[in-house]
Amino acid sequence: MIDDTIAAISTPLGEGGIGIVRISGPDAINIVKAIFKPVKDRDLDNENFKIIYGHIYNNNNNSDTVNREIIDEVLVSVMRAPNTYTKEDIIEINCHGGSLPVREILELVLSKGARLAEPGEFSKRAFLNGRLDMAQAEAIIDIIRSTTGDALKLAVGQLKGGLSRKIDFIQNELLEITAFIEANIDFPEDEIEEYNLTTIKTKVKKVKEEIKNLLDTADTGRIYRNGLKTVITGKPNVGKSSLLNVLLKEKRAIVTDIPGTTRDVIEEILNLGGVPVKIIDTAGIRDTDDMIEKIGVEKSKSAIEEAEMILMVFDSNEEYDYEDEKIVKMVEKKCGIKVLNKIDLKNNRKNINYKIKEVLPNWPLIEISAIKEKGIEKLEKKIVDMVTGGKSITSDTAIISNIRHKNQLKKALIHLEDVLVAVDKGMPLDIIAIDIRGAWEAVGEINGTAVTENIIDKIFAEFCIGK
Repeated sequence: MIDDTIAAISTPLGEGGIGIVRISGPDAINIVKAIFKPVKDRDLDNENFKIIYGHIYNNNNNSDTVNREIIDEVLVSVMRAPNTYTKEDIIEINCHGGSLPVREILELVLSKGARLAEPGEFSKRAFLNGRLDMAQAEAIIDIIRSTTGDALKLAVGQLKGGLSRKIDFIQNELLEITAFIEANIDFPEDEIEEYNLTTIKTKVKKVKEEIKNLLDTADTGRIYRNGLKTVITGKPNVGKSSLLNVLLKEKRAIVTDIPGTTRDVIEEILNLGGVPVKIIDTAGIRDTDDMIEKIGVEKSKSAIEEAEMILMVFDSNEEYDYEDEKIVKMVEKKCGIKVLNKIDLKNNRKNINYKIKEVLPNWPLIEISAIKEKGIEKLEKKIVDMVTGGKSITSDTAIISNIRHKNQLKKALIHLEDVLVAVDKGMPLDIIAIDIRGAWEAVGEINGTAVTENIIDKIFAEFCIGK
């Protein structure tokens, strides 16, 4: 039972058009009544889902109006339980933006008996009071941190319960298997028949398939959540910085004809067809005696090791040589695209193209001119297609985007593998039931039906204060 009242500033500190102090709990309305006076005669006890205009006073209980100091002119939103975000009484005081008004109002609220909310405590109460399950609560963070429209769609879909419905289905299937097993355990005089064992295997395999299908979305989900770490690499002067600039649609990197101009790693975020991409321009990789350039080369190598996608840039005017070969060996185990740049220049590219097609044979080859901006749309589309598989993203798409969810599904999969082994070996039903239960609990940590208090605290600690 949650019996205290919490409060926090729910808007970023600093100058702005509006600032909000949020209050939730059984004493929310009484606390605000002690510091707020409506311009018109309105009783907050009789209001619900209304916005009331008035003033916040530093001593609203003092009948002497001369001694009452106005803190700010505000709009007070009254929302009564249970139809609120936390399923508790909620008051939001909308005051003028700026650090001083919101801080003074928050201090007044705290002086009247509210407690300063912990990070994510409003959402935590929404979960504990049954307003949201754990997967939906975590979607709130993803909505706040979304950097593209598609990433936002996925987060909104999870908040609407898209992932939760998948998890609920898996849990219900596991419960059905458990009930089937326990019915046989309860009646030991009836030997379990072979077809019943077959039924268990069939049902377990069905659940395994559902879990695998979700796990197959994890890489795509992680990219939409965190961004696709994409490294532009190649030997010096092949046009890496020009490519970065044209992708960003701004002159972010210095471009010259002098090899080795880029000395450091440059990282930017861009939106490619709804896919958030962390694009990284690296120093050209070559042997050099220049100490500063050498440091840049080492940073480039580290960036390649950490990259999720490589854009390997070649110069269409130059023959494939040992410098290209050295970089190819660094990236050959990665996923990437071969980018043949400077196609606007006149040259005989027949032999060059043939050699480049031979290396990294599983990588697509895109021909571009970064300077003339030719082939850029084709390159961008290829990057997006490699992430999405050519499928469009909607708010109904159920995707695993959280590493915690991925790990829990993997745990459930291990338990189900053990079930199949146990069935094949003719193990006792009570042993099989343990792993079925383990799978149910592993999946239950995603939606919160089997989550521990420590995990709850850890998850909501990642939220900002006031959410």
